[in-house]
Amino acid sequence: MAKTPYNPGEIEPKVQEQWERDDAFRALEDADKEKFYCLSMLPYPSGALHMGHVRNYTIGDVISRYHRMRGRNVLQPMGWDAFGLPAENAAIKNNTAPAEWTYANIENMREKFKRLGFAYDWSREVTTCKPDYYRWEQQMFTRLMRKGLAYRKDSEVNWDPVDQTVLANEQVVDGKGWRSGAVVERKSIPQWFLKITDYAEELLQGLDDLEGWPDAVKTMQRNWIGRSEGAEFEMKLCDSSGALDEQERGVRVFTTRPDTSFGMTYAVLAPEHPLVAEIASPGQASAVAEFVRQAAAASETDRLAIESGLEKRGVFTGVYLFNPFTRKPVPLYLADYVLMGYGTGAIMAVPGQDQRDWDFAVSHGLPIVRTVAPPEGWEGDAYTGDGPAINSEWLDGLEVEAAKEKAMAWLEAEGLGERKVNYRLRDWGVSRQRYWGCPIPVIYCNDCGAVPVPEEQLPVILPENVRFMGVQSPIKADPEWRKTTCPQCGGDAERETDTFDTFMESSWYYARYCCPDADDQLDERARYWLPVDQYIGGIEHAILHLMYFRFYHKLMRDAGMVDSDEPATRLLCQGMVVADTYYRTEENGGTHWINSGEVDIEKDSRGRPVAATLRSDGLPVDFGGVEKMSKSKNNGVDPEGLMDRYGADTVRLFSVSDSPPHQSLEWSESGVEGASRFLKRVWSQVTNHLDSGACPALKPDSLDREQSEMRRRVHDTIVKVSDDISRRYTFNTAIAAVMELSNHLAKFDAGKDQGRAVVQEAWMNIVRLLAPITPHICTELWAKLGGEGPLHLATWPVADESARVRTQITLVVQINGKLRARIELEPGATQEQALEQALATDNVKQHVDGKTVRKVIHVPDRLLNIVVG
Repeated sequence: MAKTPYNPGEIEPKVQEQWERDDAFRALEDADKEKFYCLSMLPYPSGALHMGHVRNYTIGDVISRYHRMRGRNVLQPMGWDAFGLPAENAAIKNNTAPAEWTYANIENMREKFKRLGFAYDWSREVTTCKPDYYRWEQQMFTRLMRKGLAYRKDSEVNWDPVDQTVLANEQVVDGKGWRSGAVVERKSIPQWFLKITDYAEELLQGLDDLEGWPDAVKTMQRNWIGRSEGAEFEMKLCDSSGALDEQERGVRVFTTRPDTSFGMTYAVLAPEHPLVAEIASPGQASAVAEFVRQAAAASETDRLAIESGLEKRGVFTGVYLFNPFTRKPVPLYLADYVLMGYGTGAIMAVPGQDQRDWDFAVSHGLPIVRTVAPPEGWEGDAYTGDGPAINSEWLDGLEVEAAKEKAMAWLEAEGLGERKVNYRLRDWGVSRQRYWGCPIPVIYCNDCGAVPVPEEQLPVILPENVRFMGVQSPIKADPEWRKTTCPQCGGDAERETDTFDTFMESSWYYARYCCPDADDQLDERARYWLPVDQYIGGIEHAILHLMYFRFYHKLMRDAGMVDSDEPATRLLCQGMVVADTYYRTEENGGTHWINSGEVDIEKDSRGRPVAATLRSDGLPVDFGGVEKMSKSKNNGVDPEGLMDRYGADTVRLFSVSDSPPHQSLEWSESGVEGASRFLKRVWSQVTNHLDSGACPALKPDSLDREQSEMRRRVHDTIVKVSDDISRRYTFNTAIAAVMELSNHLAKFDAGKDQGRAVVQEAWMNIVRLLAPITPHICTELWAKLGGEGPLHLATWPVADESARVRTQITLVVQINGKLRARIELEPGATQEQALEQALATDNVKQHVDGKTVRKVIHVPDRLLNIVVG
């Protein structure tokens, strides 16, 4: 038992004060040192710290501290993604200003992060809702306007007719406004966009160079960009006999399979297509109008869903299109699963080769013509595989690729269409009809139109001292704020009252960290630090944030601010923190989720819940399975309570000890207790060692066999932990290796002088191996062990390869697969040598005598299996 017990409540504040006095983690540009920029995605300042935060930011801190100890010039900053809808909701709920709520939360969360011991350079802190940050994205936007990369067009939004406001998707609940309960309408209003589609091909091709990004993220981005090669051609409006429309109106369609055009038996328009209002036949006009109304009320997600019956999701327009391949008319339908934002807003339907087209055709009694021969015996519906063309006149017999090429060449030769590359990616809509965001720097003049705010007038400052009246944006309701003069003609004008999508701020914050006090968006320091060497965040950001992150970096590159093509060379997507859920079903059918801290739980031998009762009333509750920690499921665990009880190092250790960072971590109170016991044991072992007095200098040549073996374990552990942290990012196995080593040290007889020297060397290395994970206790123990200087300036341990040379190995001996002995041999012993020594062992002889050795399996230095019969 240690004379002085481990007391994290005393140690951790003392160590943190030392770091603050020493300005330990301030990063300065140094061209003579290898830089390492480690960045975790900046948090939204909700004020509440959860275990997901702890795990995410501990992962980044472990990596940063490791590279600092390896001698690299490390930058690890922190800031706040401070604009956003939750602040507005909190303002309405608590009758306060979003700014006041946000800044209070930032102060709260900053102190919590400091308590966890994260090695951040707080001098580089950025807060995205402050004018000294968002003025630069306003400047970038005005420059993009002048380059034609920012533009305004009508776009559909969720409109609450009672609150007279636009709703985010998450504010639409069962098709109704979250506050008013009114049925939400789809409404077309002017919106600002950035032309990310101009960079679609570069964003796609650049994925091949991101070798340090997870394949899953790159696949998701490839699919989201959705590059497809094909042909675009026009089909003229006609009647059922094929007589062409007198106005020569037509519909352009894009297809990746022009070779299947002979099988087109109908065509489909999106309900929003501009031709819809003018082409419906008199007999179908009312049905078309009703269908358009219904589609407008549905979300895009619902429209793309496949669950609802297709017979309810389409309507005949009463007109036809002329198929130039068959020279025959095909009926033109509307269907809600065709969206105006994709391609041309029209598709040619080939039910023989597309399952959704097949289902629609069956629902509406439309003909089906196969244009690719399916395999013999095919009994399925649409056939989407390869095969020779059939029912296709001059394409018959050609394989798919040859048929596609001939069909495209024919369209071009006839002047009907052209080859085209299409992308699923759509331009980035950056305007939001909310208050708590960066004002879009545009002025509207009746004579001059939309005019960018001159750079010398930036920033356009969002007023912070406001009160919400209902849900309408205060700046929309304030005519004085809107009033201004046109910078071009000097006439009366109004400011834009929309604000930027908050993805705008999070798309370039990483670069501002490099130079937070720069007099421009970026300065030369960004060239030193960028690209980010290690980026860390959840895979849920794979599409939106990480796509905009890459796009904005290319905008800054093209503006001459940075040199690299991509913002980050390596990406780590951490897994979620999950925990048990408990609930009761209420009388109205709703679900009341109950926190596990309020429940007494009975578990089976494997630790799985089998019964639970609510402590307050003793009545049973249901087990809802293991789910991601969330407020909605009430299965969160308060890290502050854990820190109060166990200390920050224990919480950090648990967060990375049970699974690799990219996998989910299952919350376990026993796991936290286990982490605490380990740190107490380390503390006790080190202090007991020190209580035995001073140690002699280590003399490797004077060690006996047991001492050499103990030293070998120490240096093997250094190699393993170094590889686990630097290359494999499996911190859990690194921790397991150190735990195993500490167990061996506990059993090691250090009574002799050189034995104590071996133990001293072991602990001097162990506290450095654990320092990135549990920095507080290791800092204290480093000082007690006599380490030179503060631990945060210490170097990472380097293995002594001579100590790792084995003079003896332990070989496992099995008889018919069952363990019967362990024997000591020289490394590299042959099968014959191993067999000879094994057969001389009493227990092996006992199981072999009188039997025939039929086979010997030898794994050098590891295993000998003797098969007898």
